[in-house]
Amino acid sequence: MQFVIHNWYLFVALGVILFLLVAGPITQHLNGIQNANAAQAVQLLNREDGVIVDVCEPKEFQAGHIPSAINLPLASLKDRLRELEKHKNKPLIVACRAGNRSMKGAAILRKHGFPTVYTLSGGMHAWEKENLPVEK
Repeated sequence: MQFVIHNWYLFVALGVILFLLVAGPITQHLNGIQNANAAQAVQLLNREDGVIVDVCEPKEFQAGHIPSAINLPLASLKDRLRELEKHKNKPLIVACRAGNRSMKGAAILRKHGFPTVYTLSGGMHAWEKENLPVEK
């Protein structure tokens, strides 16, 4: 107990780290967002007429993206949701370069009434690692 008292800051730091590790998956679950790896994303595209929403910046998108992906940069996603209205009842797979921004984009889509939203686990890095097609 003496150790805990003398090193309280270490335990506070541990608590913060544990919270940060758990907060992401809990937020994802509460928002109704699912993960899809590259193979699952291909199945969603082919079997359920899914749509890829790429939230990368235009330069990143031009450097390489999933064929037929719709580029709606994260910064302007809220303002451009009208462009996705015709796809509202389809599974939307949100992708970015590494998978970090896609969660924010997916949360925005869920908050604006899109019922089936996935994030592409690992983003374009994972897509390319699986040797799946990329348009430039």
